[in-house]
Amino acid sequence: MPSYLKFFHSRVSQPFNFLRSTALILSFLFIGISGFIFGLTSFLTSSNSYRCFNNSPPRSVRVVWETSNNRNDNGGEKAFVLDGGERKERHKVMGFVGIQTGFESSGRRRSLRNTWMPSDRQGLKRLEESTGLAFRFIIGRTNDKSKMAELRKEIAEYDDFLLVDIEEHYSKLPYKTLAFLKAAYALFDSEFYVKADDDIYLRPDRLSTLLAKERSHSQTYLGCMKKGPLFTDPKLKWYEPLSYLLGEEYFYHAYGPIYALSADVVASLAVLRNNR
Repeated sequence: MPSYLKFFHSRVSQPFNFLRSTALILSFLFIGISGFIFGLTSFLTSSNSYRCFNNSPPRSVRVVWETSNNRNDNGGEKAFVLDGGERKERHKVMGFVGIQTGFESSGRRRSLRNTWMPSDRQGLKRLEESTGLAFRFIIGRTNDKSKMAELRKEIAEYDDFLLVDIEEHYSKLPYKTLAFLKAAYALFDSEFYVKADDDIYLRPDRLSTLLAKERSHSQTYLGCMKKGPLFTDPKLKWYEPLSYLLGEEYFYHAYGPIYALSADVVASLAVLRNNR
């Protein structure tokens, strides 16, 4: 008799395939839901932290001075901080850096915030903790309402300004410098006060190392000095209208995009009247 080969094909039952597919689907669904819950929790936590951080007192303040009828015992004007009507205690730092800026320099401020200067309050706080340096943009006032409105928006976004009660004008820069030093001294208990331009690239770590060095004299100036001929031609940019009082050349004076004064020096300047 001829033999017939019989082939048997093993087949997996339909119920088993269904159970396996269902298990895989449930596993993926569980992983997806878990990831969603984790992400939502992280988002809510960070949002709450951000809101709490924004509820902290603002860093930007405006400083004005009393009228001449209410001067202090030294004959100067007392500095007052307009911040809800309360006077602040001096904040302790190793160095306070005031970056001199103006209403036309929003691009420069943006460049600094995109490079070496933090653009958020947490970043400024971390930088202060790591270097001992506090940073603020120093700006005066203007009668241009649109410019003041833009400044208020920038303050609300970055909160890194110190406003001084001086008209923002090139001819008023010496008065602005004095107003800055007086305001900085009133707000910060600092070993050094640094004046910097808003068009420089600064290394905060290097500046911190420089200011931390021990010095034999408490009245210290760190920076460049210069003197030079006077320009008596009114058509020239650097025309000096008081040349007849100064002689043929300027006396040695502070010069450059950045310099620092010790606390003892600034203390002697802080009592000067702000005649403007």
